[in-house]
Amino acid sequence: METKRYTKETVSQAAKRIQAGELIAFPTETVYGLGADATNAEAVSHVYQAKGRPSDNPLIVHLSTKEQLNQFVAEVPERAIKLIETFWPGPLTMIFEIIPGSLPSVVTGGLKTAAFRMPDHELALALITEAGVPLVGPSANTSGKPSPTTADHVLHDLAGKVTGVLDGGATTVGLESTVLDLSVPEPVILRPGQIVAAEIEAVIGKLGQANALPTDQQPKAPGMKYQHYSPNARVLMMPVGERDWSEAILKLQTEGVRVAILASEEIISMNQLASVGSFALSEGDNIADASRLLFAGLRQLDESSNEIDTILVQTYPEEGLGLAYMNRLKKAADNQYI
Repeated sequence: METKRYTKETVSQAAKRIQAGELIAFPTETVYGLGADATNAEAVSHVYQAKGRPSDNPLIVHLSTKEQLNQFVAEVPERAIKLIETFWPGPLTMIFEIIPGSLPSVVTGGLKTAAFRMPDHELALALITEAGVPLVGPSANTSGKPSPTTADHVLHDLAGKVTGVLDGGATTVGLESTVLDLSVPEPVILRPGQIVAAEIEAVIGKLGQANALPTDQQPKAPGMKYQHYSPNARVLMMPVGERDWSEAILKLQTEGVRVAILASEEIISMNQLASVGSFALSEGDNIADASRLLFAGLRQLDESSNEIDTILVQTYPEEGLGLAYMNRLKKAADNQYI
């Protein structure tokens, strides 16, 4: 099929395709999502097919109003109401026990829970409102590859597989939302994101500690079980605080490895690297810029040259937003350091 590019002026046309059970990728503040009517099991099944995504990996339901949550959750707890008032619309996903039968099992992965969020993006909210239904919205990419942060990234992966993409320009956050499990007595973060634990605890008190997911257990949220964010080239991480990359580059080159680097402008210029290519994450050690550009950098380096064997990537301390950045980078690198 031909994949059409929709714009702000043609949101209503894109919404009609959603109503017809088709797939429309849409921008959020985090990454682009692959939208389908969350109440239409057949439409949602096509999302898994288009992405090549494992069917036991549950999907996040995207809402355009806070009131829509009441269609699926019998009683929204007080702590959730406080979080909604503080962080919605925004990059916080919350998991609740749902009303039995209120969502197809293909959305929940057969679980009694589901994840919900209200994106902070004008076009996403307009699309959901115009369609008149909540949307599932997993990242609009081939499963396992770096998440898309522009409409062009979506088209690179899914052109011909989906009806269209609503083009809202580059995303502003660049990493997927924080996922908070509120279906348990002591809330826990299952996936870190821009909204960090300290901000959540300031609203509802101390959070619990999430345990690693056993290999035979079904995940309650995206990004918990399967390999994610990996380009075709191998990704290696440079240890935190390492400033002289020259020795590492030279070692790889003597082994016949063609290296590109993903790091700050300062690191790129300081080391005068003889690499195949480079992509600047930020002017200085700016974790917000690095997070916003991580996926775009992995994609650009991977696609810019077939001469690249390995992408060497700057790491950050695992605190605050650095926790979310490193969560994605470790998955992209399969936990491999130089």
